[in-house]
Amino acid sequence: MTHDKKDDGQMQKSRLRRQTLKAGVMAAGMTVLLGFPAIVHSQSDKIKIGHLTPMTGFLGALGTYASEGVLLAADEINAAGGVMGRQLDVMSEDSVNPQVASTKAQRMIERDGVVALLGEINSASALTISQVAARNKVIFIDTGARSDALRGKDCNRYTFHADIPVTVMVNTVGQALVRDNMVKDKKIFSLTADYLFGHDLSKGAKKFFAANGGNQIGDELVATDVTDFSPYLLKIRQAKPDLVATNLAGNQVTNFVKQYAEFGLPYPVVGFNLNTADAWAAGEGNLGGIWPTSWHHDLQTPGSKAFVAAFTKKYGKTPENHAWVDYVSLKMLAQAMSATKSTDTEKLIAYFESDAQFDILKGRKGYFRSWDHQLMQEAYPFTVKAKGQAKNKWDFLKFGDAVPAPSQPLELLAPTRAESTCKM
Repeated sequence: MTHDKKDDGQMQKSRLRRQTLKAGVMAAGMTVLLGFPAIVHSQSDKIKIGHLTPMTGFLGALGTYASEGVLLAADEINAAGGVMGRQLDVMSEDSVNPQVASTKAQRMIERDGVVALLGEINSASALTISQVAARNKVIFIDTGARSDALRGKDCNRYTFHADIPVTVMVNTVGQALVRDNMVKDKKIFSLTADYLFGHDLSKGAKKFFAANGGNQIGDELVATDVTDFSPYLLKIRQAKPDLVATNLAGNQVTNFVKQYAEFGLPYPVVGFNLNTADAWAAGEGNLGGIWPTSWHHDLQTPGSKAFVAAFTKKYGKTPENHAWVDYVSLKMLAQAMSATKSTDTEKLIAYFESDAQFDILKGRKGYFRSWDHQLMQEAYPFTVKAKGQAKNKWDFLKFGDAVPAPSQPLELLAPTRAESTCKM
């Protein structure tokens, strides 16, 4: 039996249609079989957060605490089921300096796919990270950089600030100085860290002294890598001030107070910046005066005690204020994501600007101001216990009552909107 070419062609086309239809049905079947697991996999993808903080250099000791705090928060959030049923993946890296911080922030967004940036202590590095965040429209929670300029002329709508700013630090200590008659008609000699934060701190201190009748007779700029303070101590001895005020940062403070004690100078020392890790490093007997902080481990709130216990169990040491601020910052970000059921930047910004309340382990809850994105919260002055009262090497600091007082508004010590140069 023979067939013409036309019949053969029709038969081949028919077979091809059947094969195509069969392949299509199989593909559809595979889509049905595989589609649901694929959707589940997508929903269970981890939420990536980029964390940058200095772990080397003059702020390295503080950054190590910050990294430990944020990773503890991530562990607790993930153990409780994560955020929207998804685990958090926090990438914590050394920001090194402003240039490296900027590069790493951009890489975390482009290559790693982070939905938010968090961290930093160095104000100059925080500025470059905030600029990267704004360009890429990604939220950035500045956890430890305190420069007023970041909340003022350098503010942007993608950056929020969790730590207390320079103005609050100056006013926290300033209230105690005025109370103790240590400003009016007094000669004041200052030392200032020579970078963005130090310059801001010096500006705030000078404004405070001038407003309260103080006479500033010197203000020496100190490079961040200086370890020998003898030239500055000789200048202080020659100036014979009534008060020495430091606007130093990181281990500058530790080195200065140790060497000041060795020189045996009689003039009282106060400071507008001292993190508790640097105070501990100075050691009992070397530190005196009045200083500000945003948190301390002796706070007797249930949340604070639970945090101290968890941190001590995990790391075998007492947490300091940068461990606390990075810990609560990730918790605040997780709260915003859970409340909005989203990682979308615009939704997170709207939530933070809504006067939402956050448990920051203090006596009063905190909230972000919508116009400069500063977290409103209590601060604390501290000094040093009498010799022999310390229970251990972390226990020689004596903390005062929270400011503002419970009956006062949280914004009492902060820059006002009229004073601010922030334009979102």
